[in-house]
Amino acid sequence: MPHFVIDCSQNILNKKAPNEIIQRVYDTAEATDLFEAGDIKVRINPFEYYTIGNTRDDFMHVFANIMEGRSIPEKKDLSKKIVSELKSMFPEVPIISINIRDFEKATYCNKSMVG
Repeated sequence: MPHFVIDCSQNILNKKAPNEIIQRVYDTAEATDLFEAGDIKVRINPFEYYTIGNTRDDFMHVFANIMEGRSIPEKKDLSKKIVSELKSMFPEVPIISINIRDFEKATYCNKSMVG
């Protein structure tokens, strides 16, 4: 169920293969044991047009959308682990960040939940 959407500068994909980045985020999230195996989804949105403080510096930001129910310490640990892994992959990238948002169980719906 968790979705990890990586927004990044297009140039990031010249440094590492998209599948390598996706797999690293997937493996890191899976290793936390916060999610069911096979439920994790990871996507990349590369941007050609952007500005970072009026520069063209490379950037990565992960939007993590997870089902409610994890504690703040668990989410903090997840954030730190993902940023640490991306930092090790991209030590030269000046901006690597993440934020975690909770889905509400009461309002979440997917195809299998509709009759």
